[in-house]
Amino acid sequence: MNGVYIAGVGMTRFGKTQDSLRTLLTRAAQQAVGDPDRFATIDAVYVGVMNAEEFTGEGNIATAIVDHLGLYGVPAFRIETASSTGAAALHAAFYALTSGHFRNILVLAGEKMTHLHTARTTKILAEVIELYERNCGASMPALAAMITQRYMSQYKISLPHMQRILSAVAIKNHYNGSLNPYAQFQKEITREKYLESREISSPLRLYDCAPITDGAAAVVLTTDKTDIRIIGVGQGTDTLGIRFRDSFTSFRSTQLAAKRAYSMAQITPKEVDFAEVHDAFTTFEIIGTEDLGFFPPGKGGRAVEKGLTALDGELPINASGGLKARGHPVGASGLAQIVEIVWQMRGEVDERRQLKKTNVGLAQSIGGLGNNNFVTILERTDRQKVQVQGWENAYPFPLELPPRPKRDPESATKEGRLETFTILYTTPEGFPSPLQIGLVEDDEGHVLLARSRRVENLKVGTRVIITKIGDTYYYFTRSSFDKFRIIGKKKFRDLTHNELVRSFQSKVRSDLRRLKRELWDYRQSRRLQGGPEGELTVEEKDACK
Repeated sequence: MNGVYIAGVGMTRFGKTQDSLRTLLTRAAQQAVGDPDRFATIDAVYVGVMNAEEFTGEGNIATAIVDHLGLYGVPAFRIETASSTGAAALHAAFYALTSGHFRNILVLAGEKMTHLHTARTTKILAEVIELYERNCGASMPALAAMITQRYMSQYKISLPHMQRILSAVAIKNHYNGSLNPYAQFQKEITREKYLESREISSPLRLYDCAPITDGAAAVVLTTDKTDIRIIGVGQGTDTLGIRFRDSFTSFRSTQLAAKRAYSMAQITPKEVDFAEVHDAFTTFEIIGTEDLGFFPPGKGGRAVEKGLTALDGELPINASGGLKARGHPVGASGLAQIVEIVWQMRGEVDERRQLKKTNVGLAQSIGGLGNNNFVTILERTDRQKVQVQGWENAYPFPLELPPRPKRDPESATKEGRLETFTILYTTPEGFPSPLQIGLVEDDEGHVLLARSRRVENLKVGTRVIITKIGDTYYYFTRSSFDKFRIIGKKKFRDLTHNELVRSFQSKVRSDLRRLKRELWDYRQSRRLQGGPEGELTVEEKDACK
């Protein structure tokens, strides 16, 4: 297999800009290639853009870019895997180079998003979610918030403690971003400012969520030896619907990708010097560091609180500011992580955020809601690493994990347990705010995404009633009056006409028998009291009617 090396990298400043997507991609490409004459050495172009069709109304974007660059006749490919698109484009180019078919490939990735209204952008981003879950009102922040709630419950973390952990991630990454001239946010934040920010989807606040961003990144890959080499790549997928997952507090797709990347690189998590971890939400950085094997499950937050992931910590995470502060142009983020790692390895960043040890760097990119994830490992070629025969992977997570059954329950109304939930305040177009949604496991083991008809103070583990109205599932607390009304309505609706007639006739007969028994008992009591046995007064007759 041919070795794959990094020749040049480039990136635009992330944030809001009037420049077009083509202009952003072109600028990043020119920075990565350097000398204009070197464009003639490019054998192919791989373009990663998540959704140019809806964001900017542009299709056939790969052809448009090579045309814009003047690379007439050069093969061009469009790659898309939701928010991990940039990493996917890099991996596709990696495989093409290892095949020996190409020698130099220009990888581009970008997105332009800020010109649209936030509600519209949120709706476009939500299109990567499974249709059923999306129709329940689920958005990316809502699903991330439900994962956060479940994480808190599983690892017995109180809300105040979780806020301290999440704020520590946001504060760290905003500090790093303040030192990065390419970052969208270049100002530090305090814990007080974090707590003052509005709730997006409980318990996540504004500073827990990556911003809407414009930007582009570029990398030139080559089979000619340079100072930096890609030594490991891995990809993993998971179910599109979050309700079919075997875990709500980790991403199996990251674990699969990491195991494959570590195996190719023949290294352990302890040999990684620094990492860029996908933190579209602050919780995802915590879970990502655990899934990558850096910290045990449930301990990633404590590592942040101890400063282990800071610039001067034992394992710096997101020295660039991450998606949280650098920005998140969805198609570009996975490739921007690679650019940051290369800059760190070559010592081309501000000395205030230049890391001391950069022999091995890792990038982890999440596609969708953790269902198409990538891990990439790079090393300096002057690193003295001996390949060991018979090397065994010490990564702790197994490759095979059973998913849940992919079927909905047969009956529409039943009881279950609330696995996790959130109250979404910034809702997609067409949904009321606030909106409470949750994952509910029924007594047969099916997990459903359901809406609550009212906002209630609940907790994970609450017993609830689940019912289906139209195409949407709803859940109610067991003490709710609506529970009885909706179950009665459902049972009445399911009866056929003949069943209704028989049920009515049976009730009438039962009532007549009951009235006859009561009348007989009354007349007997009158007889025992010495009154006339067979005659009733006018008042008594009215009472018996």
